[in-house]
Amino acid sequence: MKKIKLTKYDVAEVILDKEDVLVFLKDAIEENDPEYLLQMIDAIARSKGMTKIAKELKLDRRSLYKSLAPDGNPSFKTIFKLIDILGLQLKLIQKPVVESSQVQVEAITIAQ
Repeated sequence: MKKIKLTKYDVAEVILDKEDVLVFLKDAIEENDPEYLLQMIDAIARSKGMTKIAKELKLDRRSLYKSLAPDGNPSFKTIFKLIDILGLQLKLIQKPVVESSQVQVEAITIAQ
């Protein structure tokens, strides 16, 4: 029987341009899962080069890796700077309201 060699899939390797960044971030936000969102932000940063991103964020590379690790807890300041470095902005839109007395807002739009 022939052995099959499996390699670990790294989403950072398929993020090639700004359109890919938008697709992955929108998907992560729509999933409403903070850990998944952090994984996608980490993958995007790795796809662009952690050293380059860290310099632009004025962080050392180790701090950026630690911040974006699965158990990391990046500050809003770091996330917003990273979004800006990627040439994106975060926008909020209103969800459809079930009852007229409830207003829900969800961040689901990332624009160029």
